[in-house]
Amino acid sequence: MPPPITFRALTEADLPLMHAWLTRPHVAEWWQPTPTLDELRDDYLPSVGAADTSPLDAESGTIPYFACEDGKPFGFIQAYRVMASQADGWWLDETDPCALGIDQFIADADRIGKGLGTRMIRAFLEFLFADPRVTKVQTDPEPTNGRAVACYRKAGFRDVSVIETPDGQALLMIAHRGA
Repeated sequence: MPPPITFRALTEADLPLMHAWLTRPHVAEWWQPTPTLDELRDDYLPSVGAADTSPLDAESGTIPYFACEDGKPFGFIQAYRVMASQADGWWLDETDPCALGIDQFIADADRIGKGLGTRMIRAFLEFLFADPRVTKVQTDPEPTNGRAVACYRKAGFRDVSVIETPDGQALLMIAHRGA
């Protein structure tokens, strides 16, 4: 049986490692444009230290985590309040204040395709739904990212529709509490 997956909030000291991961070809292919280290600091420093805060209560609306196995980080995952993204032009039709969104990646290409992503997402859904206020979790992979779409489906997400986002087309997928 594989070890359990745990999550720990990013610290400022983690940002160089995260930046290095974002430059890896299998990550950069889908996480565009690759941010600079300074851009990562600008994006994530307001959220650092929010580990004990639900994403529903985070001032920035986003909490970034490392996904860990045996205490060692192997991937990145973040949760955000969907409605907090509306100021940036995202999810303008969302009216549920308890809806969360997620984004993630696995750092090492040789660990992809072995069920780790599905395990990570299932564990993160359990982690997020531990807050009884969370009603649903959504994600929005690029429709042509078949590996990510299949992983989300295995983890319990259901397709809603292909939509236009500020970053282009995406497949909106949702996992509901208790589904």
